[in-house]
Amino acid sequence: MTTEPWRRGGRAAPSLELLLLLLACVVACSIPVVRAQVTMFTGTVAGRDITSFSFPWFDQDLIKQSNLTFAGNTSIGSRSLQITPDSLNNPQVYLVNQTGHIFYSTPFVLWAANASNSTPDGRRVASFSTVMKLNLYRGANTSVKGEGLAFVIASGKDGGPPPGSYGGYLGLTNVSTDGLPTNGFAAVELDTVKQSYDPDDNHVGLDVNSVHSTVTAPLAPFGIELAPSNATATGGNDGSNFMWIDYNGTARHVWVYLSPNENKPATAVLNASLDLSKVLLDNKGYFGFSGSTGATYELNCVNMWNMTVDVLPGGSVPKKKLPGWKLGVFIGVPCAAALALGLLAGLYFMKKRRKQVGDDPSSVFNNAIDFRSIPGVPREFDYRELRKGTNNFDEKMKLGQGGYGVVYRATVAGDSGQSMEVAVKQFSGANTKGQEDFLAELSIINRLRHRNLVKLVGWCHDNGVLLLVYDYMPNGSLDRHLFGGKDAPSLDWKQRYNVVAGVASALNYLHHEFDQTVIHRDIKPSNIMLDSSFHARLGDFGLARALESDKTSYTDKIGVPGTLGYIAPECFHTGRATRESDVFGFGAVILEIVCGRRISCSNPAGCSQLLEAVWRLHGAGRVLEAVDPRLGGEYDDEDAERLLLLGLACSHPNPRQRPKASAILQNLQTRSVPPLPVPASKPVFMWPVPLGNGEVEEGEYGEEALTSMSHSGVASSDVTSSSHYAYASSSGCTTQNYPVSRELHDVAERDVSTV
Repeated sequence: MTTEPWRRGGRAAPSLELLLLLLACVVACSIPVVRAQVTMFTGTVAGRDITSFSFPWFDQDLIKQSNLTFAGNTSIGSRSLQITPDSLNNPQVYLVNQTGHIFYSTPFVLWAANASNSTPDGRRVASFSTVMKLNLYRGANTSVKGEGLAFVIASGKDGGPPPGSYGGYLGLTNVSTDGLPTNGFAAVELDTVKQSYDPDDNHVGLDVNSVHSTVTAPLAPFGIELAPSNATATGGNDGSNFMWIDYNGTARHVWVYLSPNENKPATAVLNASLDLSKVLLDNKGYFGFSGSTGATYELNCVNMWNMTVDVLPGGSVPKKKLPGWKLGVFIGVPCAAALALGLLAGLYFMKKRRKQVGDDPSSVFNNAIDFRSIPGVPREFDYRELRKGTNNFDEKMKLGQGGYGVVYRATVAGDSGQSMEVAVKQFSGANTKGQEDFLAELSIINRLRHRNLVKLVGWCHDNGVLLLVYDYMPNGSLDRHLFGGKDAPSLDWKQRYNVVAGVASALNYLHHEFDQTVIHRDIKPSNIMLDSSFHARLGDFGLARALESDKTSYTDKIGVPGTLGYIAPECFHTGRATRESDVFGFGAVILEIVCGRRISCSNPAGCSQLLEAVWRLHGAGRVLEAVDPRLGGEYDDEDAERLLLLGLACSHPNPRQRPKASAILQNLQTRSVPPLPVPASKPVFMWPVPLGNGEVEEGEYGEEALTSMSHSGVASSDVTSSSHYAYASSSGCTTQNYPVSRELHDVAERDVSTV
């Protein structure tokens, strides 16, 4: 655990600094070195109850503590876990035919019977994500390599590697036990020696109770070589790779990603079915590593390890108890010095921190969250680099501003060392919503990989200052081109059509192609960015939520967040965000792109003015009159009609009548497919949603939802905005939290009656 640097923004008197430094030295000399540097966090992130731990490196002191359990010929060296020995002695004695296990000492509840959200078999299985940096290194043994390393989920951690488990058994099984269900483990292996049952000597595999993998994938097609012969200890290629493992407990499926750098690839090297509830001998499991050498050898090292696991019923992490004498040493010895340090500096630092982070005790940032523990988290920027890149956050570098904070243009050093332009989104440290948006974006968008989504380059959390770093979009936001005034650059027809198709592709990815269903909840022109080629990039995931595979909606406890005109009418009755409500917002965007007019946002009843106008023209057979006159007639009539009808279809008052994102994308990409059918007049909004036989559906779109949600009097909390830039909210329509109430219900009904 490292000590925080001195706060920015002023210095204490020299005498106070000297005294604090002296007391810090006393404390440092009095306490044994316990920099285990493991950080743990248990809480709720993006709607999930999780526990996470993070080892950014490994110190020798971990061997003396209880965080990790070591077995076999394991050790810690060079700030890494050595799963098999690292020795300069005779390799034939010390390096060949070796095995080792290192496990996190605390078990996790990985499945629960008869739990909420369980599947038809009555079991709910925990999801988890982990990222690690692994180093398989031949050293002086450049001619051959062996044997490999595995990440393991095991029923137990004690006992160590089985006898005779060296060589191809990777410390997991031996000739007698391989394949037995009583082994109770699953493992992802990185294998560097070809056995008779292996595809080659450079592959990843999924092992279940046996080293005869159920699924394997050669790594050569991905440009990855394990333990390469040309690796050097000090050069640019040291044989290291990052490995991400994402397990979805609801889908009972695992995905494995590998990369020589810290950027998570879009494509998994291995994905396979895996039901841990049928593998583990109990409902608890241990996470860790196993490795081996054989007649040939290599170093099998873990340089870094972060882990996040869902918390199931009975799955709270127990706190370790220290023996009495250690407790006395750890508390008694520094007590006097710590007391003096607190008396002198406590008020000073508390006052300063409150100014930077805010006084809200419920703020997640008043807890010690290590954001590096979030799986797949991108590069962490140094605050000084971002301050320098923005010219000390100069007003001239400002791109936009919203309720969360400000967006700046910056120049920073890229991975190759060359400078690159980025957009730095600075959240208001004292704004609790800004903090929540920061955490939501960091925990969701860093896992998404799609050409029509804005790319998250990195992040920074420094003394209450929260920053996200994105690719810079030179053409700004879509609303700037649609509603920026006479002097704003306008888009031609081809560009507009491509923007619609690009956003549709991104929406299809979020709804149907990503591991989890992601609901964006704030699709509008100001959140759609345009790159140098005017290709669309959907951004601003502050309101986004990732759903488990057995969920179809998300309910926000503070009301209905979003922007009037883009919020589907049923949301004011259920409080739930769904894929259908995202499609409604996209429909509004399509109409704005084609018509060049903004959705009215003065009040709920006035938010359908553009929609009503287009629908009336459609009913009169004159829908093309809605096309933006600034195009001067330079557009394709069939494509324009296709987009306008698509916008109306997406805006259907009945959520069940709206097309899915996959159907939208097909309609846009395949011109031979006829436009979506749309009734000549706008259907009347009815709630609850009726079924075809005239009955009323219960549940998500029925009476149950209405009675449970429509009377909750949640106060609204406005988030103002004044920006035309894509990383900020638009100036014309503000993102707010709207109450789910009978009053708003009545307003919506009056809007319908005017049709």
